[in-house]
Amino acid sequence: MARYTGPKSRIARKFGEAIFGADKVLSKKNYPPGQHGNTRRRKTSEYGLMLAEKQKAKYTYGVLERQFRNLFEKAARKNGITGEILLQSLECRLDNVVFRLGIAPTRAAARQLVSHKHITVDGKVVNIPSFSVKPGQLVGVREKSKSLEVIANSLAGFNHSKYPWLEWDENLKVGKMLHIPERADIPENIKEHMIVELYSK
Repeated sequence: MARYTGPKSRIARKFGEAIFGADKVLSKKNYPPGQHGNTRRRKTSEYGLMLAEKQKAKYTYGVLERQFRNLFEKAARKNGITGEILLQSLECRLDNVVFRLGIAPTRAAARQLVSHKHITVDGKVVNIPSFSVKPGQLVGVREKSKSLEVIANSLAGFNHSKYPWLEWDENLKVGKMLHIPERADIPENIKEHMIVELYSK
């Protein structure tokens, strides 16, 4: 499975946001990386801003270019607001749902849990992080994986009420997707209309 394995702190500093879920990467140096990161830079062009927004979305959800392009093309063919549909598609990925349910502390950790067959969908093991979860489906922890320390630590004290489109059963360690999230339910700081403009050029 292809994924980004480069320096995460540099990427987070580039965008000025903890897009990988680790706030500490921004605490020491809150300016962009590189030799001239702490000096005044030239104004970024409109195209550069749109490109940066796409890159931010890709890194945030851990999706590579070809996957991202395919998701955009599918979103563009559907009725509705393309940018919003794109974000909803990213949110419905199994690795993201596992992260949103608090089963894993980061999306990267969620991808690993899925790949290593610790996660089930409707009671069956699914090891494909890009699997698209549908409303009504149950996402849970495999029975023999419920004692894993990484899962227990992540779930400890997690506030499941902050995502109204998901429901969590603590006893069964199972979550349910109630409906596809509205744009207001997606907390990511992504200007999706700029991504649509970029691909429309």
